[in-house]
Amino acid sequence: MIKRSRLFGNQTRVTFCLPREAPAGPVSVVGSFNDWEPGRHELVARRDGTRTVTVRLRPGAYRFRYLAAGGIWLDDESADGVDEQGSVLLV
Repeated sequence: MIKRSRLFGNQTRVTFCLPREAPAGPVSVVGSFNDWEPGRHELVARRDGTRTVTVRLRPGAYRFRYLAAGGIWLDDESADGVDEQGSVLLV
């Protein structure tokens, strides 16, 4: 699930959230906004069992995927689009 909150200026706070059922171990959100760098935006476990990470983004279209332990790639069905290259986020 993706949550958006508009900030002052032209930035938006985007929170990426994975459900409890996501693969065990560390998971990062990687994409065009962070040069596809694993570990840079690692999701943090919450009390309810979900995992989240929040980033600030300027307006634009971004591609992203989740990278779980063991090289498992996951797409986000709640994104603005999903194709063979991954998930699409429009900010």
